[in-house]
Amino acid sequence: MYIFPKNLYTDVRIEDVNYTEITYRNGELTQNLRRNYKGAFIRIFDGHRWYYSSTTDVDNIQNEIDKLALIPKENENIMDHPIVKKFEVHKGEYLQFEENDISKVKHEDKLGLLKAYFPIIENKKEIKMWRAVYLDRKVTKEFYSSKGADLKFDYQTCTLAFRYSLNVGGKTLESGYDKTDICFDTLKELDSKLEERLDRDIRYVKEAKPVKPGKYTVIFAPAVTGVFAHESFGHKSEADFMIGDETMMKEWPIGKKVGADNLSIVDTGEILGSGFVPFDDEGTKAKKTYLIKNGILSGRLHSATTAAALEEELTGNARALNFEYEPIVRMTSTYIEAGDKTKEELISEVKEGILVVDYNHGSGMSTFTIAPKISYMIRDGKIAEPVNISVISGNVMETLYEIDGISKEMEIISSSLGGCGKLEQFPLPIGTGGPYIRVKNVTVQ
Repeated sequence: MYIFPKNLYTDVRIEDVNYTEITYRNGELTQNLRRNYKGAFIRIFDGHRWYYSSTTDVDNIQNEIDKLALIPKENENIMDHPIVKKFEVHKGEYLQFEENDISKVKHEDKLGLLKAYFPIIENKKEIKMWRAVYLDRKVTKEFYSSKGADLKFDYQTCTLAFRYSLNVGGKTLESGYDKTDICFDTLKELDSKLEERLDRDIRYVKEAKPVKPGKYTVIFAPAVTGVFAHESFGHKSEADFMIGDETMMKEWPIGKKVGADNLSIVDTGEILGSGFVPFDDEGTKAKKTYLIKNGILSGRLHSATTAAALEEELTGNARALNFEYEPIVRMTSTYIEAGDKTKEELISEVKEGILVVDYNHGSGMSTFTIAPKISYMIRDGKIAEPVNISVISGNVMETLYEIDGISKEMEIISSSLGGCGKLEQFPLPIGTGGPYIRVKNVTVQ
């Protein structure tokens, strides 16, 4: 399709994006955006450094290639360079959403769907401020390289999100309800789920008491399990953090025991949803990568550059926020695998502990901290009164050994209004989640 310069490695990534964003605040329309744009990212490698260019003039990509190729020096052995040898070569069309194309849904239907939920919110006197958002994004990508890659693939998501401020007798809570999927019809008939979430939150505000600080056995619901896996271990597994860091390499050798025997953490772009990446932005096919398997450090997340540097295999994790950015090592859908207990069994075996159902935010690396939104005491194996918790925390590497129960039930949760941030590339859509996990000796404040 393109004439690539000799003795240089070149690839071209083209993005065709359809995007919708509708926002209401307290019933008033504040955002009604429909946008379609195309752009391309071109990069050339001479074996010593990369040269980049991005453009919205997709009809003149060849000119961009030709201009960029004037800068680097030719390298007759470029195809033997370790990074270039790593690049996969795939060809063909992998279009999964032509019949279920979210961009073909009428805009008035999107507006109508969002507004249909307003009476449920407006009927709750405890809600003082609220926001309702509809988002969708359909992306079709093409990828071409001088090694022979010739790809076309697509992905999409659509989201309903509600954010609200509750005030009950002076006690407040910021909460919400989200649904993100790949199909518009799945956003219909969510009335009962939204109503249940609102009623749960109102009861929580009315009844929750401050927790008694201390160390507890804590059960994480899937949403909390997801943020723990993502923040506390997923980022540690992004291999670009290790390049040139000998101390980190010694601390994180593949094959090292790092957690409980029943613990396995996975990253994969194969799961439909916001973390779905059938091919990454270097043309690598999505793979299931075990970061931890049965408590053993088993893998890292890679781009071609990091895979070549560490002499490991590609994982399909070179991702860019959009066509204006170069691909860097990023997670896709990161989760803890299911275990062998039921949720009820996990709870029934706890004399006194805490169930964390939802969270406000979390962070990790060497120490993890999660700010719970909704939590309940567990007493004598049963869910008891709701409690207000400021933060739960622990040492990541110690906590990985403290996981003593994992449920069969699990859920992969798509990011809705946010995503993952790294360097200047934010927010990148990702998936998180997993089962209910039971963790001993968690500090609760």
